[in-house]
Amino acid sequence: MSYIMKPKVLHPAMLRNKLGLTLRDYEGSMSTLCAGCGHDSITAAIVQAFFELSIPHHRVAKLSGIGCSSKTPTYFLGASHGFNSAHGRMPAIASGAAAANRDLIYIGVSGDGDSLSIGLGQLAHAIRRNLNMLYVLENNGVYGLTKGQFSASADVGTKSKKGEANTQLPIDPVLLALSVGATFIARGFSGDKKQLLPLLKAAIAHKGFALIDIISPCVTFNDHEGSTKSYLHTRKNNVEVLEAHYEGADERDETLDPDPDGSDAPSDFVPLRGEITADYPEGTTLSVRMHDGSRVHFSKVPQDYDPRVRDKVFAYLTEKQDRGEIPTGLLYINEQMPEMHDQAKTTKAPLSELGYEKLCPGSETLAQIMAGYR
Repeated sequence: MSYIMKPKVLHPAMLRNKLGLTLRDYEGSMSTLCAGCGHDSITAAIVQAFFELSIPHHRVAKLSGIGCSSKTPTYFLGASHGFNSAHGRMPAIASGAAAANRDLIYIGVSGDGDSLSIGLGQLAHAIRRNLNMLYVLENNGVYGLTKGQFSASADVGTKSKKGEANTQLPIDPVLLALSVGATFIARGFSGDKKQLLPLLKAAIAHKGFALIDIISPCVTFNDHEGSTKSYLHTRKNNVEVLEAHYEGADERDETLDPDPDGSDAPSDFVPLRGEITADYPEGTTLSVRMHDGSRVHFSKVPQDYDPRVRDKVFAYLTEKQDRGEIPTGLLYINEQMPEMHDQAKTTKAPLSELGYEKLCPGSETLAQIMAGYR
């Protein structure tokens, strides 16, 4: 990993968010990844998302496992909490941290090797608990850190840099998350920041487990002809399912958007392709209210596609997969499922802030609790 911080050279005209911070303040150390790596593009989108949401560093905990993807938390939010765990174990660490302090915003960054091989069971149970976190899966189909072996997400027939074809069936993280019970599922492409930014902002606002599977080509080992995770293949086969638009809950941020024409449009409304206006025909957009008051608006691109109906989403995605197409956008959302703390009925105060007397009430209280189970 790199621990060389970027020089803080700020132009006096740089925009500032509600906290008075610039985009540069949300960066971390210098990246040591290969030039052109899709992971660095994802990092830039994460930096932009937290900057525009005006989230202070101390409210964020970033976690990772092992691999090129798991290096990337070093490159954003340099003043936030962080933990680089063992291979595949990041979801368990995130679960423990969230259990102790429910007030932090958790973002885990992992890869297809870290999540879908040794960490598959860890990922599945974090989803099952509906852990309140954003899980960014940087998916390139290879083990980039160990010279390009096929990962569990490599498609059948995809060719390695040496020309060998993969023969094993892939694990699709989106279909996996849908089957296990994730409450927010999206897929993005590292080469499309306009699409990725509102997805990240909506996932941060979501209360529950939010998975974003991001196709992130490995420029060194998996960006050649014959690869199904290359820039060219992804662009050719990308099918945008839903145009997602995130609208924040807070008032307009005059710092980010001076709004010189005096319009009433919220400045923290981030369009994907074009701003939604009143000219949209009735029934072509759907609005989902998030727990914090923000909203996700998305346009129905496929006929009758509803991201809240799990069975229909599964059928649509498998149909596209059989055609070799890559559906992207906000694919599924469920705002009704309680997250981990609501399910367990834990105290509203974070465990990390409770005093000794409440955490250890004594043997008599413990005996009374145990008696209730007899």
